Amino acid sequence: MEWSYGIASLPGLERIWEKNIENNKGDEDWVRWRKEYIDYHMSGKSKSFLVSLDGEPVGEGTLLFEPECRAIDGRALLADGRTTANINALRIEKAYEGQGHISRLVKLMEKHAGEAGYQRLTIGVEAHMTRNLGIYLHWGYDEFVMSEVEDGTLVLYFAKNL
Repeated sequence: MEWSYGIASLPGLERIWEKNIENNKGDEDWVRWRKEYIDYHMSGKSKSFLVSLDGEPVGEGTLLFEPECRAIDGRALLADGRTTANINALRIEKAYEGQGHISRLVKLMEKHAGEAGYQRLTIGVEAHMTRNLGIYLHWGYDEFVMSEVEDGTLVLYFAKNL
């Protein structure tokens, strides 16, 4: 088994979104998000990263750079296009959870953001997802930025200086 971590190619990005849509059948949001995230990636408003096993994408994460990205919704505290970017859409297939792959991917995303001139990263977590909150705090995302109710769920945002 060969693991790899890197910036998504267009075919890799299309493949991971096919899987996301298949795993969330009937939820049209995933179809919309696929178009948005691929468009953002191709236009430079974001950069998506993949965790792959033997060339097959099994996990992902996206750095959102611009405040006009839908998930940022104009909140420049989360991504301002200059100094602050947002880590978004961290996911990995259930069979590979807890093996450190997302941690490795986040480190790569942080390195990329720093090399691109970003000085600060933000990340959001639904308040009830205490395991993820603990992980993000462990990674150093320990500066509280804001909270907001999104789609009926309380989301907490934290930041880390690079």
